Amino acid sequence: MSIADAALLFLAGFMSGVVNAIAGGGTFLTFGAMTLTGLPPIMANATSSITQFPGYVTSALAYWKEIRADWKEAMVVGALSLVGGLAGALLLLSMSNPGFRALVPWLLLAATAIFAAGPLLRPKHLHAEKPIGPLGLVGQFATSIYGGFFGAGMGIMTLAVLGLSKGGDYHRLNALKNFLAMVIAGVAIAVFASGDVVGWPQAAVMVPAGAIGGYSGVWVARRVPQNIIRALVVAVGAILTIYYFVTD
Repeated sequence: MSIADAALLFLAGFMSGVVNAIAGGGTFLTFGAMTLTGLPPIMANATSSITQFPGYVTSALAYWKEIRADWKEAMVVGALSLVGGLAGALLLLSMSNPGFRALVPWLLLAATAIFAAGPLLRPKHLHAEKPIGPLGLVGQFATSIYGGFFGAGMGIMTLAVLGLSKGGDYHRLNALKNFLAMVIAGVAIAVFASGDVVGWPQAAVMVPAGAIGGYSGVWVARRVPQNIIRALVVAVGAILTIYYFVTD
């Protein structure tokens, strides 16, 4: 790994932690950076889960007060997300690199579209907070399968599910989103590590950067409008989508 590659990976890891703390989308940055430095698609995807995990943890800790207020519900939805994340990670391991490579541009296209539509997916007027209903649980289970398999755009999908089914204060929803992302990434890491598809040198560079970015992202989320970060993530997603469509 060259110094330039290490610098690119560190920057991508930091920025992924920031944007994941706000609304998700960090996988665009980590996956893109690792594929640009030569990692195969499945390994880049699996390593992305590892590099983003500390950011999810630090973001969840920064939002601990909000998570504790919904602790019982968080445990129920977290257990459901754990099962879904496990299924998604196992599905990824069942694929070959060429097979997954063929899916990557379509996954990126869908994830970029979902992320770009985030403001439309988020209810403009959240109703009073209520427990998550059956449809919300089904929606989160499907989101967690996707998160274990690929993950880009998982945050905005989770926020949309929680906003429609649970409602309430945005920061409480964002706190629960970060907690669920931590659970999904955690179980995916266990699967990927056992499947020997992790780029550990790349992870060693990006993990501390993601942790710093994740904690910093909560500060950004409370003070800076999201449209700037969202535009950056959408642009990266669009560039990666075009790149994967036009290259072999």
